[in-house]
Amino acid sequence: MTDFQDRERAFEAKFAHDEEMQFRITARRNRLLGEWAGAKMGLTAEETDAYAKSVVQADFEEAGDEDVIRKLMGDLTSAGVDIDEATLRAALEEQAVIARRMFIEPQE
Repeated sequence: MTDFQDRERAFEAKFAHDEEMQFRITARRNRLLGEWAGAKMGLTAEETDAYAKSVVQADFEEAGDEDVIRKLMGDLTSAGVDIDEATLRAALEEQAVIARRMFIEPQE
């Protein structure tokens, strides 16, 4: 019975690790996306940093990416940036790939 309990604990630990890693990747993706949007809006370095943090916070409003998309679309449109939702979603996917690589690939 101990082997079964050990396996169960190992699976639970792996699940917890995977969930934490996914959370970190998503938060990093949102930060990168905020930096990308800040550059599009012509923000200063300090403003971009603060904006990127606000994008990370926006993701806690509801499950999924719609809250982040909604925030970015509103902010970019208000700043006079001509962008459509498809372009924004493509940027989100691109930043997700970069964020995943940052955590998975060894750093030099």
